[in-house]
Amino acid sequence: MLSENNAILEVRDLVKHFPKVQAVNGVSFQIKRGTCFGLLGPNGAGKTTTIEMIEGITTPTQGEILFEGERVGSKFREQCGIQFQSTSLQDYLTVREVLKMFSKFYQQSTSIDELVELCSLGEYLDRDHDKLSGGQRQRLLLAVALINDPKIIFLDEPTTGLDPQARRNFWDLIQAIKKRGKTVVLTTHYMEEAYSLCNEIAIMDRGKIIAQGAPDHLLKQYFEGVSIEIPVSDFHISTQELPWPNSIQQDRVEIRTKEVNETLSYLISKKVELKHLKVRSHTLEDLFLELTGKGLRT
Repeated sequence: MLSENNAILEVRDLVKHFPKVQAVNGVSFQIKRGTCFGLLGPNGAGKTTTIEMIEGITTPTQGEILFEGERVGSKFREQCGIQFQSTSLQDYLTVREVLKMFSKFYQQSTSIDELVELCSLGEYLDRDHDKLSGGQRQRLLLAVALINDPKIIFLDEPTTGLDPQARRNFWDLIQAIKKRGKTVVLTTHYMEEAYSLCNEIAIMDRGKIIAQGAPDHLLKQYFEGVSIEIPVSDFHISTQELPWPNSIQQDRVEIRTKEVNETLSYLISKKVELKHLKVRSHTLEDLFLELTGKGLRT
């Protein structure tokens, strides 16, 4: 039975208690078929525990998880793919041997040749997997996650540790997977990555979802206008004088305003030095920090 609203996965009132902490406290959301859903949050927010409960690694204290309208079970395990943040592969296997080995674990598998082309692994088929670069290894692990031709694929911080070029190449690969109709569930600490890839995001903190929606919609909901940034060394007046919301971020003053011309005219009248001024739109990183705070989490 398929959900009427085209949700491939639905989480209802999910709770997870550990002896000394309640990691997840009543989380609910739906993931639409063929989209990329991002689950974001600071360390300790509960997002990893939430994903592990969906994947079947951790048992929920209470709550319900539905895949295509049915409680998750053997059907879900056959039709989901997972790329863990850290995965150990058997020693002394080539890329080709890794793919062949994993293809035998499922009743249904994707053509290895198709995966090799999709994940750009052709040059490395006969190379020991342990000799791959970071980006090459992540493409191999993604191919492994796709080996059973899953309807939904979970990516746990897949680009952590990659250089900018490898990260961008991996983003292109995820977009190609989405075009094939796959549903992607992504956890990441890179806000630019979430903005680029996700149709919808949910931000968790202290075991609950505190914001959810399309990235651009959330930015419009929480922010108006732009941010004007000026180095503290160029800002000789008190920020308390400013008629607009503002804050000091490390070595710069940040002013939020809908009236850029009016704000600049005011700063000029106060003889504030503007040669290092920057005007920028608000980002998911701004939203993340606005909602979860700037304090270090352990």
